[in-house]
Amino acid sequence: MQVSAMIAMLIDHIGVVFFPDNPTFRVIGRIAFPIYAFALVMGYYHTSNLRNYLIRLAILAAISQLPFQWALEADGINVIAALLVSLLVLLAIDRIKPVILSVPIIIVAALLLELLNFDYGYYGLALVLIYRYAKSHMQLVLHLLINIITIVQKGWVIQMYSLLSTATLVYTPQFFTSLDRLRPPRWVWLSFYPGHLALLYLIREWMDYVCSGNPFPLC
Repeated sequence: MQVSAMIAMLIDHIGVVFFPDNPTFRVIGRIAFPIYAFALVMGYYHTSNLRNYLIRLAILAAISQLPFQWALEADGINVIAALLVSLLVLLAIDRIKPVILSVPIIIVAALLLELLNFDYGYYGLALVLIYRYAKSHMQLVLHLLINIITIVQKGWVIQMYSLLSTATLVYTPQFFTSLDRLRPPRWVWLSFYPGHLALLYLIREWMDYVCSGNPFPLC
């Protein structure tokens, strides 16, 4: 599962950086975020030290911000930070009683994600909540619903391809389970997001430097 997410994300960001007019890269990339959202929920379920989990995400979000802005030429806040906010919402929901009191927290968090321009905005939080609280085929139904909402509101038609990840998680989870044998070392999984963005940025800057005034075909 981790390998699938990393490869899909890499392809997506290669498309953003080098082939912005080719939608194929972005289509493949839609596979990545649902897997990361699902992995966050699984990490929340199974971590032996929630405090350390939160700290790791916060550190990773901080480290990722500049590579995110540089490589993707973005002016928002990176997706790791968005996942951190989602994790804090899960923690609040499970600790606040009665549960109805957690509704204002979800609304405030969704508004925060949108107003501060976090990557994926409220969509990311919604998907995390779907994986946490919905079961079986309802995950796919609710994922479809949130996709329709974002198509109407944001024009994210391409996000429909992200349903492939949820469909796989719900109906053929053995596909991702079979890939667990290819699980990368922990440091690779943790460092991949900022690392690959930094590398893509450096490659683009190098190409811009080499190709400046140069008729080299790859330029």
